Amino acid sequence: MIKSELVQKLADENPNLFHRDIERIVSIVFQEIENALARGERVELRGFGAFSVKRRPARIGRNPRSGEPVHIAEKYAPFFKAGKELRDRLNRRAPAAS
Repeated sequence: MIKSELVQKLADENPNLFHRDIERIVSIVFQEIENALARGERVELRGFGAFSVKRRPARIGRNPRSGEPVHIAEKYAPFFKAGKELRDRLNRRAPAAS
C-alpha cells in the first residue's frame, strides 16, 4: 500500500472528513515519525511495531571489481521491529480447506 492508497482508504471509511484533511493528517503523522527518528528517538505504535535508528559504524570494505580496500563512512539506518500483535496476526494459520 502506498501513501495515496492509505489516504483513499481512510477517506472511504470516514466520509464525514474532507479528503484534503485526511491527506494532511497522514502527512503530519509521517513527518513527526521522521522528525523523531532524525533526533535519534524511538517511535512505538502499540500493537503495530517500533521504529528506531541503528548506527552502522565506519568500516573498510572491498571494491568488488578491483579488490582494493575502500573506506565506508559511518551511517545511520532506520529500523522497524514488528509488534507482537502484528507478528501474531501475520503468523496465524489459515483454516484448513474441506
